[in-house]
Amino acid sequence: MVIIMQIGISSSCLYPMQTEDALRTVCELGARTAEIFFNSPSELKKPFLDELNAIKDFYGTDVRSIHPFTSAYETYLLFSDYKRRTSDGIEFYKNYFETANVLGAKIVVLHGKFVSVATTPEEYAESFILLSNAAREAGVYIAQENVHNHHCGNPAFMKAVAGLVGEDFRMVLDIKQCRRCEVSEFDFIKLLGDRIMQVHISDCLGQEKCLAPGEGEYDFVKLFEALNNAGYNDSAIIELYRKNFGKTEELAAAKAYLENL
Repeated sequence: MVIIMQIGISSSCLYPMQTEDALRTVCELGARTAEIFFNSPSELKKPFLDELNAIKDFYGTDVRSIHPFTSAYETYLLFSDYKRRTSDGIEFYKNYFETANVLGAKIVVLHGKFVSVATTPEEYAESFILLSNAAREAGVYIAQENVHNHHCGNPAFMKAVAGLVGEDFRMVLDIKQCRRCEVSEFDFIKLLGDRIMQVHISDCLGQEKCLAPGEGEYDFVKLFEALNNAGYNDSAIIELYRKNFGKTEELAAAKAYLENL
């Protein structure tokens, strides 16, 4: 029997809608679990976070994870050979860790280093450990997402990094990114199932790699079974690009489709 996990929606689905409006829309669509994608430095400050808290508390929505707007810069900000910049970058990421705390989230999502910039698992783990230590001191986890054109889009590379980091290594499994990397999500589950802390889901059909769940032919029951067998039964977050659906109500329909499996 598949234990269906809490189905949530990422505010990133609605980009470039303003973050507070995106969260409100996600809540109005009935999501009781959400991921918030931040888009600007001012959004990490207390007045704005108070507004986000008021929104999620009004609707009874849990924010499980947050996504930095600096993901595209992590190669140079956190994983370069320039140690002072790494140190400064980690200091900046402490703003995300505090933001997660204020919102009650436990996960800050990491994209990491581009494959175009060479590295070894040992070099990668060195920076990851420093970042992870800062996250754990704040009571949250930095969770490595598998992302196209990034080193950790490779299951074997991520497994090697996890072995070097140790118990604090956590990952976000994004099945759309698996399709883009032409690797199997089930390889990640097999190698790192006990380290998965968040899942980003979408559907697919033919060459369309990112559709709203229910609009394609992806076998979500098989995915949920594999995750359950690996010990994961927390949240699964619908994460699409805005071009992948029409009306916002389609996100609610996708959520209902998954909950009715």
